[in-house]
Amino acid sequence: MKTVSSLIRRNMKLFFKDKGLFFTSLITPLILLVLYSTFLSNVYRDSFAMAIPFYVNPQIIDGVVGGQLMSSLLAVSCITVAFCSNMLMVQDKVSGAYNDISVTPVKHSHLAVSYYAATFFVTFIINLVALAACLIYISIIGWYLSVGDVLFLLLDILIMVMFGTALSSVIGFFLSSQGQISAVGSIVSSCYGFICGAYMPISSFGEGLQKIIAFLPGTYGTSLFRNHAMRGAINELENSGVPEEAVNGLRDAIDCNIYFLDEKVSIGAMFAIVCTTVAVLMAAYVVINKIYGGKARKS
Repeated sequence: MKTVSSLIRRNMKLFFKDKGLFFTSLITPLILLVLYSTFLSNVYRDSFAMAIPFYVNPQIIDGVVGGQLMSSLLAVSCITVAFCSNMLMVQDKVSGAYNDISVTPVKHSHLAVSYYAATFFVTFIINLVALAACLIYISIIGWYLSVGDVLFLLLDILIMVMFGTALSSVIGFFLSSQGQISAVGSIVSSCYGFICGAYMPISSFGEGLQKIIAFLPGTYGTSLFRNHAMRGAINELENSGVPEEAVNGLRDAIDCNIYFLDEKVSIGAMFAIVCTTVAVLMAAYVVINKIYGGKARKS
């Protein structure tokens, strides 16, 4: 246990010591927040105004917009930051540090756990900073979050960081150069936001693509963020007199409601889908290390 703890501390220290890697990971969600609030907020605000043909207090609309922006940012950064944080595993392969550690009495399983745990802790810390920045932004434009909503957002971050860490660990295991991890990171950063419904609501896609995206676990992670970030503001819409039909249509349009084979997926089912995916990916990471870890050590 001491060996694993030492390796985790070593990996985390190396990550935070690399100022370029650290600031890239930290600045990415903050830049997204600035870009979202600058360019997308007006688009979202106009869309909501068109979808709800009734007078609504502008502050409530701002609260809905802020919740959508925050949920989009967190849904993306939990995954993209995990890939950035996991670069250390590949960097150790490139620098030869991985082989140096492998020739010591340290077990390969301990080394694998240390990379996984360090990636999780680093990604979780950075996303907590991103959440804090988002909450400050929400408090400025329109706060409708309860304590329970914030706690659920923390839970969402926890399970989505676990998902991002597991996914990046499985993929990163097979990468052996800086160029490969940079290429994978770029692909994930540019594509993930679209296929999980963060950049564009799934309802805006074609019916066939919607059915395909419904099979992706990231879709349900985004919807969890949507529900918990926007619940208070949407409830305030109902309390202000907006008809229930219009509110339900809004929930469908912004992916608070997700449908799988025309059946609405409950919040509990969304949690179950993401958690099951995490368990499967973690199991795959363990199996991969058992099968290929020894070979990599000998080489």
